[in-house]
Amino acid sequence: MLSKGDYVQVLDEDEEGVVINIIGEEVTVETKDGFLLTYKPKELLKVVKEDEVDMRSASIRSSVSEALQDKVDPIKRSFTKDKRSRKDEFILEVDLHIEKLTKDFKRMDKHDMLTLQLDTARGQVEFAIRNRIPRIVFIHGVGEGILKAELEYLFSRYSEIVAEDANYQKYGVGATQIYFKQNVR
Repeated sequence: MLSKGDYVQVLDEDEEGVVINIIGEEVTVETKDGFLLTYKPKELLKVVKEDEVDMRSASIRSSVSEALQDKVDPIKRSFTKDKRSRKDEFILEVDLHIEKLTKDFKRMDKHDMLTLQLDTARGQVEFAIRNRIPRIVFIHGVGEGILKAELEYLFSRYSEIVAEDANYQKYGVGATQIYFKQNVR
């Protein structure tokens, strides 16, 4: 909203000046050159003069310095960026618990459950090889160790796979991690 005495700039012209009079939808502006021109309010932009800016910025500076004095010793925070190797980029996690693989596992006998789990593991290994996924973690649980033994046998059939226990802190005892050797001929 414009008022008498405001410093304005004309939007579509290279003119600026002081508002002298406002009557309805007509604003009379006295330009720097002393001319009286009439504009509509939507054609004008209110501008803060440099001396007003200096006074405002001086008051802002004083309030900022007062606020800074309240904080005598700012606490320095140190940020350390974790260095990650390319090995940690993406790890495919496959949960082989039977209840995660099928809904009607209660009707299956143990042999069928084990076969489904091994087929899923084999399919994920083949998927990882095709898509160049460097690591897979198979979550198999502790149990009697039959699934873990069968997985180790499955992984031994691939010459480019190295199997090891997965990160204990993240997965516990019941997980095996595999990764693929590079440049195997």
